[in-house]
Amino acid sequence: MVVDGLTDETVDRLFHALADATRRDILRRCVRSGLSVSRLAEAYPMSFAAVQKHVTVLERAGLITKRRRGRERLVHTDPGAVDRARQALDELETAWRARVDRMSGLLADDPGAGADPGPEAGSGDKETTEGQDR
Repeated sequence: MVVDGLTDETVDRLFHALADATRRDILRRCVRSGLSVSRLAEAYPMSFAAVQKHVTVLERAGLITKRRRGRERLVHTDPGAVDRARQALDELETAWRARVDRMSGLLADDPGAGADPGPEAGSGDKETTEGQDR
């Protein structure tokens, strides 16, 4: 599935990055203003290297950008990337709603759909019961 120029691989990276609570928190922290990885690392009970790996996953997914300010590189959330994730979900919703509508139409056209299966469906149970009465 391609959504507004996003390949399956790109969408996979995007949702993989969003699947982790720490990465989602990093996105929230970097929405208002850019933070250095060092500053981000202070907020988590993990090593600087672990936070850097989370930032790298977010960067590869296109969810953040890094901008140089003096000696620091500041991490900023890319709001356009979050919109792309929403667009991918909207596209999936549209596809699934269309499938459900087609199934509903097929079921409505089938005169046997939803009909009572009749006494044949329970005949095995009756024989078992009769055999026990003897």
